[in-house]
Amino acid sequence: MRPIFAVLLLLIPLAAGRAGEVTLFCSQALTGLLRQVTPAFERNSGDRLIVVTGLTRELAGKISDGQAFDLTILNAGAIDELARQDKLMPGSRADIGRSGMGVAIRQGAAKPDLGSTLAFKQALLAAHSIAYSAGTSGVYFASLLQRLGIADQVAAKSVILASGSTATLVASGDAELAVQQISELVGVAGSELAGPFPPELQNYTLFSAALGRRAANPIGATALIRFLVDPSLKATLRAAGLEPD
Repeated sequence: MRPIFAVLLLLIPLAAGRAGEVTLFCSQALTGLLRQVTPAFERNSGDRLIVVTGLTRELAGKISDGQAFDLTILNAGAIDELARQDKLMPGSRADIGRSGMGVAIRQGAAKPDLGSTLAFKQALLAAHSIAYSAGTSGVYFASLLQRLGIADQVAAKSVILASGSTATLVASGDAELAVQQISELVGVAGSELAGPFPPELQNYTLFSAALGRRAANPIGATALIRFLVDPSLKATLRAAGLEPD
């Protein structure tokens, strides 16, 4: 644990009884997790959590442009870049968990075989329509289609979602398969997870938290980090499609 983060953790007990706000810029991939943990965090800390979600590149752009925030949770690459720009408090980074890629289907539909590269490829070719994201997961999926040699066939029947969970499109019947990070697919009413990508095609995204360089509520932001990395939250992270770090 780096010195600054350790000092902030020591300050948390001194904040008992205070009430404030914590502004969080968070990747939309963790929306499901935040929905589960926000009430408990607010109840335990006394802080109100103000969450701004979006694609990583959009939120990183806001931070680069100087918008005010206390804490951000983005993919590790974006956190590293913002640290190089001196937009984050040195020593405050903490890894929350990682999410792999998966496929969702409409609830009750037959699950495709995703157990091998060949089966995965055949499932994509057999599907009438496929939804994927314009975000980080979609960039990886597009590159994977090129590797598999089926980019043109899939493009002809693809729906690209600008933001939000692609699982909403299988729930509504607008797509047969939805591809995205598992943390964005789970918990969407009317859909279910068919399974992860096969191991040889899997791609994990690590999500990390860090305080803003000029955080207005560094104690509250650090309390949220401590809450998210507490071992007691591991089952909740897994239910939200994340593998604890």
